[in-house]
Amino acid sequence: MSSQLLPQFKAPILAQPFSAIVKASVAVCMLSSSVTYASEQIMFDDFNYINLAQAEENGWMARTETGHPGIKGATWWSEGVSFHPDPLNYSNQVMRISSKTDGTPANTRQTQVCHKRKYHEGTYAARVYFNDKPQYGPDGDGIVETFYAISPLASPMDPAYSEMDFEYLANGGWGEGDHALFATSWETFQLKPWTPVNAYDATRNSLQGWNTLVLQVSENKLRYFINGELFAEHGSEVYPEVAMSINFNLWFIPEQTVQHPEMRQYFQDIDWVYFSKDTVLNTQQVTKKVAVLRENNVAQRDTVPDWSPKHEDYCSL
Repeated sequence: MSSQLLPQFKAPILAQPFSAIVKASVAVCMLSSSVTYASEQIMFDDFNYINLAQAEENGWMARTETGHPGIKGATWWSEGVSFHPDPLNYSNQVMRISSKTDGTPANTRQTQVCHKRKYHEGTYAARVYFNDKPQYGPDGDGIVETFYAISPLASPMDPAYSEMDFEYLANGGWGEGDHALFATSWETFQLKPWTPVNAYDATRNSLQGWNTLVLQVSENKLRYFINGELFAEHGSEVYPEVAMSINFNLWFIPEQTVQHPEMRQYFQDIDWVYFSKDTVLNTQQVTKKVAVLRENNVAQRDTVPDWSPKHEDYCSL
């Protein structure tokens, strides 16, 4: 390029103050972010709440209806849902679900929290803290710590039923060892006599501490990931047909209750939950999107449309 042409390229740039260039760049970035947010159909919650009433304003509800699963006759209590600083990072807020028992139905409290029944295909993800030991009291109960999506069961063996589970058994159970994480995809079932129609895989490792769970639901495949590693893949025979709610619960396996009269309590923490409609994301992509939301001080966002026709909110079996 000749020296005579250089001023023609420099002059327009130098004519603008540096501050104007910075403002223009920021505006472009903000516009780009706005376009991205508008085009994505996501549900994200960082659980920066003080109490359950605040979470309910954003679509969460606690189960109070008695029934399966867990100890027959146990109470499902809303008091088991609370919000706390992360014990490992006090600048971070988490949702905690707590359940307790002395082995009797009358004194057993189980916890479940649910978000609107409008989720189907896409990517489900959550960062959860599993515990292998009780917060207090004797250890050994069969305890199930979860992240899952589910629809109501209209009748026994209902074919229009959907459920997809991450279930961590801190003290083992269901034929597995001392610790087990189950990935289970359901076609249907009935309670009496117990008749499950599902596909499942299990890994026998302790998952004490923080774990990132990701489930991809797309093209007749369900793919379950734990901390970035694929550990289960299920096919069309158990693929979900209907819209589901997103859930976390903590309950006791009746056949594995320790025969001890002392009360014991377990808890599971949830750092965040994320869903992206009709989009397949891996663990790295999910964590990056969550990081961007947090960097932009987004504590909660829900742009996933209601199912058509809209389903009633659901927090039960």
